[in-house]
Amino acid sequence: MNSLYTDVAIIGAGSAGLTAYRAAIAAGKRAVLIEGGPYGTTCARVGCMPSKLLIAAAEAAHSAQHAGAFGVRVAGVEIDGRAVMARVRSERDRFVGFVVEGVEGIPEADRLRGYARFIDNTVLQVGDDTVVHATRVVIATGSTPVIPSMLQGLGDRLVVNDDVFAWDDLPASVAVFGPGVIGLELGQALARLGVRVRVFGRSGSLGSLTDPAIRAAAEAIFKQEFALETRATIHAVQREGDEVVVTFTGDDGARATERFAYALAATGRAPNVKGLGLEHSGLTLDAAGVPVFDPRTLQAGTAPVFIAGDANDVLPLLHEAADEGRAAGHNAATWPDLTPLSRRAPIAVVFSDPGIALVGKHFDELAADSHVVGEVSFHNQGRSRVMLQNRGLMHVYADKASGRFLGAEWIGPRAEHIAHLLAWAYQQQLTLAQMLAMPFYHPVVEEGLRTALRDAAAKLKPA
Repeated sequence: MNSLYTDVAIIGAGSAGLTAYRAAIAAGKRAVLIEGGPYGTTCARVGCMPSKLLIAAAEAAHSAQHAGAFGVRVAGVEIDGRAVMARVRSERDRFVGFVVEGVEGIPEADRLRGYARFIDNTVLQVGDDTVVHATRVVIATGSTPVIPSMLQGLGDRLVVNDDVFAWDDLPASVAVFGPGVIGLELGQALARLGVRVRVFGRSGSLGSLTDPAIRAAAEAIFKQEFALETRATIHAVQREGDEVVVTFTGDDGARATERFAYALAATGRAPNVKGLGLEHSGLTLDAAGVPVFDPRTLQAGTAPVFIAGDANDVLPLLHEAADEGRAAGHNAATWPDLTPLSRRAPIAVVFSDPGIALVGKHFDELAADSHVVGEVSFHNQGRSRVMLQNRGLMHVYADKASGRFLGAEWIGPRAEHIAHLLAWAYQQQLTLAQMLAMPFYHPVVEEGLRTALRDAAAKLKPA
């Protein structure tokens, strides 16, 4: 058995692990990066980048098929599923290649290949032949898809988002379980590419929205384009030959049975901590088996162990994972002196069409009598109508006492771009008056935001 001694051992070479390694090295400590799976972050390999490649193809198809409304005739639109997926895989591999190059640029002595597990408080066994003696450990093992028990007997007819991007061709039909971010993005993209899709939810939730009015608007919009059941009762899911047979009661109260080529589980992701041997770490674990940690410093209890990125399930977003990795690596290096993590403004985006976004405080985080709500419908918003993208509803929230912008939830055009403007405003703690003093060019979709801000500002004035 080989023995290796280091200051900081980092488990996982994803977004959080890579930044943790660099932070520990920058602080003057020896660090090793341990990875048992393929190099390449979740975002680059199976997450945000390949999904946007599929969405881009879907947007191209949708634009071509609906160009007639502008007086532009596009005849014979054909979707070549093999060509679509070939580009998805090719560009995905290119993005992954950049990440792999970065990892392989790390000195070889600082990279260990193999799965790590705790055999003592900060002692790790890597693979079958190496023991790492560290004085501090960073857990950055990412997350893994959750598979509901009702789907587990489907064999190769069951896929998760990781599998979709390995397809050689587009299937004829897919049942999507879960109308969250992944389910909505992939479900709509596949539907626009000619795949028969039905998206199933159970609780009425949709794309992380918490504002009932915005959620209802989003549900109505998506139901015009593809089959969506947000409150379905699933009676049975079984495999018959090479088909998935789903028996359900839909939102309309009717019982139905439908057959699909695949079932896509988009029911969330869970911290990837199984197999780490955490029972040997001396750490207190929560009900999900994740070490209990301080979200400010990312330290697990009083031990010199830190947990960052999707593995802690606080904010499973790339920029948050990078921030947490940097903080965890630095705190591991400087332990017992710790620096609290300074979080950025909350921002979440669903790359659907129209897009969904949430910024700052969500509706369900606000006390009913503490705020005012400003509203705009994009139905008659000038630039949105010009582009025939005039679908959506926005709510902005402001503090009654101070007029400070508190947050927003909406579905509408250009959501990903407006979300950044509002996140910056939230982080700067701007008031509605300060935001309305900023320039709004004409004609732009952002004028819709101004309408919502004006509506909220009017409600701050005395009657």
